[in-house]
Amino acid sequence: MLLMAPAAPPCLDHPVWAALQNYHIGPDEAAFDFAARLARDNGWTADHAARVIAEYRRFVFLAVTGDDPATPSDAVDQAWHLHLTYSRDYWERFCPGVLGVPLHHGPTAGGAAEAARYFRQYADTLARYEAVFGIAPPADIWPDAARRLHRDPRARRVDPAAYFIVSRRRLWQGLALLVVVLLVWGGLR
Repeated sequence: MLLMAPAAPPCLDHPVWAALQNYHIGPDEAAFDFAARLARDNGWTADHAARVIAEYRRFVFLAVTGDDPATPSDAVDQAWHLHLTYSRDYWERFCPGVLGVPLHHGPTAGGAAEAARYFRQYADTLARYEAVFGIAPPADIWPDAARRLHRDPRARRVDPAAYFIVSRRRLWQGLALLVVVLLVWGGLR
C-alpha cells in the first residue's frame, strides 16, 4: 500500500498568501517592533505574540479571499487593532500592496441579532480556516464560538500595575491556609 503525503493547502499558491509571508508589520528599523509591542500590551510571551501574528496573517487571508465576512478570535483581534494603529503601514502599504483591497474593521452594533450573526460568522470562520489551511485552528488562539462570543466578552482587561491579580484557586488556597493558621493559633491559647 502506497501512502501519499497530504496535499499542500491551495492557499500556498495564492499571491496574497505569498505576499503575507514576506510582509513585516511596521518599520524594519524599529527598536521596539510590532511583535514586542503586541506581547507587552497583552502580557504575552514573545513566542505567543509570534504565534498570534502568524494567526493574524491567516485571518486576513481568509478575510480578503472569502465570499463571506471573517470574524477574528480575540487574540487575533488584538493584533488587528494594534496593526490599525500603525495607520500609514496598514492603509498605505499593507492593504494596497499585500492584500490588494482595503480591509476595514467593523465592530458589532450590539443586540441579539448582531450576537447571533457574529456567532455564526465566527463558527464559519473556524470551519473555513480548517478547509483552507488543512488543519484545525490552534484552540489557545482560536477558542470555539461559545467561548469566544459568550464567555470571553465578560472578561475585562486589567492593568497589572494598578491591581493585584490573584487566581480564584490561589485565593481559596490562601483562605484555607489562613483558616488552618487561625485554628492552630486558637488551639495554642
